Amino acid sequence: MSSRIRYSLGITLAAAIFVLLTGCATVPAPLAGDYPDFQPDQSTERSVGARVRWGGIVVDTSTGRDETCVEVLARELDRAMRPRATDIARGRFLACRDGFLDPAIFFNGREITVTGRLTGFTHGTIGEFEYRYPRLDADVFHLWAPRPDVVYHYYDPWWYDPWWPHYRHPYRGPRTRVSGHIIITR
Repeated sequence: MSSRIRYSLGITLAAAIFVLLTGCATVPAPLAGDYPDFQPDQSTERSVGARVRWGGIVVDTSTGRDETCVEVLARELDRAMRPRATDIARGRFLACRDGFLDPAIFFNGREITVTGRLTGFTHGTIGEFEYRYPRLDADVFHLWAPRPDVVYHYYDPWWYDPWWPHYRHPYRGPRTRVSGHIIITR
């Protein structure tokens, strides 16, 4: 087999593997379906009654006598319907459900995706600011696992070691730089 054919087969195989691996974002079954494409900050009186799928970061959980409401800072969703890790907020909304939801599980900072019916608007305050919350009668609360901490390694492109491959440099180890945050807590 000629080197040209082997090269083109290798490129084709690498492209096929890349396509297969990038297409692996799946939507969890409870969140699947077709929903209108608008965000909480775009909701109006005309959108009351619409079934929506919104997500974001839990801000507060308030339990009442018969229901629990979760206040969520809305974010746009990615292909897997998980909130994107950005600083762009799309408003806030209240997702309410009959029964008790433990605030220790629905804590501040947790990522969540909610499906339900927009039932109206509730007025509340954020600090001293009057805010109009879209209110959902929630069917599904999907809590996401915490994102793993990522440490990026920077390898110096100008690395040169005259003793390689037989010996390490006598005064220093390999030249690897680490960027990112490593936080150790007790």
